[in-house]
Amino acid sequence: KDAILEIEKLNPKPGGSYSGSNKIVEQIIPDFTIRIIDGVLDLTLNSRNAPELHISQEYNDMLRSYADSKEKSKSQKDAVLFIKQKLDAAKWFIEAIRQRQQTLFITMNAIMHHQEEYFLTGDERKLKPMILKDIADKIGMDVSTVSRVANSKYVDTPYGTKLIKDFFSESLKNEQGEDVSTREIKKILETVIGEENKRKPLTDDKLALILKEKGYLIARRTIAKYREQLGIPVARLRKEI
Repeated sequence: KDAILEIEKLNPKPGGSYSGSNKIVEQIIPDFTIRIIDGVLDLTLNSRNAPELHISQEYNDMLRSYADSKEKSKSQKDAVLFIKQKLDAAKWFIEAIRQRQQTLFITMNAIMHHQEEYFLTGDERKLKPMILKDIADKIGMDVSTVSRVANSKYVDTPYGTKLIKDFFSESLKNEQGEDVSTREIKKILETVIGEENKRKPLTDDKLALILKEKGYLIARRTIAKYREQLGIPVARLRKEI
């Protein structure tokens, strides 16, 4: 048995690291950081998403100098017009960046407060059901705006770096009629399978019964779907000799 456990840890393709693959491993830089300070959640926007932009005073001074001159040549008039156009474009760009930062922060702040229990404890069973529309309604923005933030942004938490879309899940009802998230169900399912007798692993039918005893009415086919999403094989493949 010890030999089997040791073999299971081995890489089935040990030469893979010497194959000359040029695959680049991308480093994830979180877009937000959540910290717990004196029991209160604190959210900050990564400096990459909050650059300090400003217009060079040199160009403002240049424009003022041209404007103050009484007699202007055609080239000076053209220069004034050119500088003014570029300054206006720069101001528009800086305002667009500011609005984007505000949208990012407001969206993540709403998500953080919706999932406050999770961010305070790190317990995935505390994750509440949450869909894109819930957050969109809270912040008064389009679902598409929330979707863009959720699908492409990461947050650094006390429990590791997380993809924001992972905090969203549909809801199910327990025996008390309360809404529970699919993430909560998956976490419980993962725990039950992790504690099973590996000589007699639990079938999907048995898992459904165990969850029913815990107050979660989940169909066998749904159990199978969640198990597959967790990357856990069927009972016969989990059996140890």
